[in-house]
Amino acid sequence: MKQNVDILVIGGSAAGLVAAMTAKGNYKDKRVMMIRREEKVMIPCGIPYIFGTLDQSDQNILPDGGLINLGVEIVNDNVLSIDTVNHEVNTENKLNVVYDRLILATGSTPTKPQWLKGKDLENVFVIPKNKVYLDEMVDALKGKKRIVVVGAGFIGVEVSDELNKKGFEVVLVEKEPHILGMAFDDDISIDAEEVLKARGVNLQLNSGIESIIGEKVAKGVKLSDGQIIDCDAVILSMGYMPNTTLAKDANIPVNEKGFIVVDEYLRTPIKDVFAAGDCAEKRDFATNKLSTTMLASTACAEARVAALNLYQISTVRKFKGTIGIYSTCIGDSAYGVAGLTESGAKKEGFNIISAKFQGIDRHPGKLTGAHKQTVKLIVSKECGRILGGAVIGGVSTGELTNVIGFIIQGGMTITDLLVAQIGTQPMLTASPAAYPLIKAAEAAVKLL
Repeated sequence: MKQNVDILVIGGSAAGLVAAMTAKGNYKDKRVMMIRREEKVMIPCGIPYIFGTLDQSDQNILPDGGLINLGVEIVNDNVLSIDTVNHEVNTENKLNVVYDRLILATGSTPTKPQWLKGKDLENVFVIPKNKVYLDEMVDALKGKKRIVVVGAGFIGVEVSDELNKKGFEVVLVEKEPHILGMAFDDDISIDAEEVLKARGVNLQLNSGIESIIGEKVAKGVKLSDGQIIDCDAVILSMGYMPNTTLAKDANIPVNEKGFIVVDEYLRTPIKDVFAAGDCAEKRDFATNKLSTTMLASTACAEARVAALNLYQISTVRKFKGTIGIYSTCIGDSAYGVAGLTESGAKKEGFNIISAKFQGIDRHPGKLTGAHKQTVKLIVSKECGRILGGAVIGGVSTGELTNVIGFIIQGGMTITDLLVAQIGTQPMLTASPAAYPLIKAAEAAVKLL
């Protein structure tokens, strides 16, 4: 069957959803079609919570209502090939789509290292965005006792904490000295470690995995230090790779790190083809170096830029580089980071100082739900510009981390922060006289 569309989006997760909605919302007269493999699409950041807090994966579904109400056509199919010369796409179900503009939002897939012996044994799992796989995984874990999670990035930590909530004995293995070490400085990571250990998760740090042990079924893991840990299942959370096979087969250029090459408007070098999300090339906001950051929030920002520039390039609608804004929670404690860490900035050669202030996120601190709130700022010695920041706190941590992201993207300095006006409320924020973000700026000024 042949279809002619104005805008075709391949992929239905965060980037695909936002790209399709932005395209249709801004070009109402255009026919917009989304082709995705999944009938139901998971909310990416909510996936760890289907192992504990949520009762079932159906509580973690990206709703189609926004797409449908705008008039986006959703097709559940698998794209087999792209012909960029003739602007054609062919699918598994014999659909031939002729497009005017194409947005690739094919996402990423979890890494299963080829060198890892035993990786294909039964009861060895990864964490994909595939609902069917995840439902089968949840069922397979029922009745198990001890689970080894390999990789203490955000997903590994969150999955470990959620499984722990469900009563599993969880061992979290990480080759680096600290959990979340790729995102945070040691002082923040160590705080998170103490909370996670107190909640009952067994941490094995400074120990990589060497192999998974078992005949047909995983029975344990052997670590790089020779230690053997018996278990009933293994979950590999060892990173993700951009899903770019379709692009490569269509001769759409891919960079040295495996991402589809794009410019600041998310255009690929191929005419009328754009890419956004985990599959698309990223550059660091501060250094302009190629980056491997893959975040749903970044994907959504890229998707908006791509869709807004489909028919007319706007010099103010461009993606200026990934800042890297992360947050997570372990029990009642939350951790957030935006931009450069102290160690990362020094490694890149920036001349910086770091300043920290610890307060509390309510005033007075005796109010119900009050939590310590620490803000750390990374500041350029040369001009006072804020290059990064981290937060430890309670439920407001995520939004405060986002504010630091806005500060970095806007090029604000600590002087700008010192004269910034804020709104405070006892149940919602820290005291205006001891607002940790501004107090951290005051501490930075003294150091300068």
